[in-house]
Amino acid sequence: MSDPNHRIYYVYVLTSVIMAFLIYKSSKAKLVSDEKTFLRFLFPKKVWSHPSAWLDLRYFFFHSLIGKFLIAGFYVAVLVTSFRWASGGISITEATNQSTLSTGQGIALSIAFMIVTMVISDFMAWYCHYLQHKSPLLWQFHKVHHSAEVMHPVSNYREHPIDNLLYNTVLGATYGIVVGATLRFLGYIPSVPALLGIPLLTLAFNAVGYNLRHSHIWLRWPGKWSMIFPSPAHHHVHHSSHPDHLDKNFAFMFPIWDVIFKTYHMPEDNRDVKFGIGEGNAEELTSCTRLYWVPFRDAYRVVQAQIKGVAFNMSKPEPVKDRKNHPAE
Repeated sequence: MSDPNHRIYYVYVLTSVIMAFLIYKSSKAKLVSDEKTFLRFLFPKKVWSHPSAWLDLRYFFFHSLIGKFLIAGFYVAVLVTSFRWASGGISITEATNQSTLSTGQGIALSIAFMIVTMVISDFMAWYCHYLQHKSPLLWQFHKVHHSAEVMHPVSNYREHPIDNLLYNTVLGATYGIVVGATLRFLGYIPSVPALLGIPLLTLAFNAVGYNLRHSHIWLRWPGKWSMIFPSPAHHHVHHSSHPDHLDKNFAFMFPIWDVIFKTYHMPEDNRDVKFGIGEGNAEELTSCTRLYWVPFRDAYRVVQAQIKGVAFNMSKPEPVKDRKNHPAE
């Protein structure tokens, strides 16, 4: 919790708690009796008595020791390789951040570089996330993250290593190409406006209630603002197994991607939001080891079915009202 690059950095947790308190004060009259105090509102029994919540905590430590170790350095390797290719053969260690522009021009270019880099990276993350839901093969691994039936901040880390490898490959290559191309055409890499060692946009994104995205607390920005800035409710809908919410709200930082590609959905309240993956094989994803090996088994079955010609027909899904499983199943 002492690293600002982590989602559960204490500053991000604190800002989320403050926002949760404001929500608590504004909705106190409507709360049920066992949530009347702020602590009970923050840690409701319906969440913390659920086995899914404690599986998240066990998996967090298990995955940190096992899964993260398996992919350590992979992001850096992809970034370095893509940077060298995009920069025309220059090593990232040879790159310089020295600018010959005036202070005003340098600041403007640094801000523009940060925004462009974030926008491109976020679009690639959106597209990667979209494929994880639309590809029957990738879904077998991504459903680990969606199998949580209740959510709290640590649920963010319920991810299969294959998911981690996919994001590291896509985002590492994207960032390496953008930075390498910048060096190639500008002759230097602009410094990114940063605080606590991370870009200001990332800091702002994490500080504005990021940890409520994986929680039971509904927070929706008013009017059209949720189309511009990512509200926690935006991600709640994405995790919902309700038929109207399936394959919606893939964006991370910029919901405009969902608006552009017609995957945006934002109800007025959370009455229909129910976390989980519906009636798939969620009953099997009940231990740390099963969160690892069940996706491999199911991915093998997908490949075998496609080899035999029993392909998953994504172009003709079942009628949405009758569908009980995720459409990629």
